[in-house]
Amino acid sequence: MRGFIIVFVALGCSAVPAQEVTKIDNARVIELMRQSDMQLVDIRTPEEVAEGIIEGAQLIDFFDENFEAKMSKLDKEKPLIIYCKSGGRSGKAAGQLATLGFKEIYDMSGGFSGWKAEGRPVAKP
Repeated sequence: MRGFIIVFVALGCSAVPAQEVTKIDNARVIELMRQSDMQLVDIRTPEEVAEGIIEGAQLIDFFDENFEAKMSKLDKEKPLIIYCKSGGRSGKAAGQLATLGFKEIYDMSGGFSGWKAEGRPVAKP
């Protein structure tokens, strides 16, 4: 009986595929942004966004009490790049997105700080 339970649990767990989060660098962000269906999401606070934003990004503050609900309104079938100030919050948020059913999730390494440090283009919010 014990062997049956272990097999059952192992098979039950494998029935739900885990969504993967892919860490990407800034060069890869630029490549992926050329895709017309790519979603770019900035999860920084309004104060942080005052520094600038990556053109085309949607703003959804990680600390907003409705963060998960707002993220759920995005298209789960389209690929999504997420970034924050330096990469910490985006890693946590990417994990949440995977549990919400997003199919293709990219986490931008180094966040906006890394983007800006490389001299990449920054738009005014």
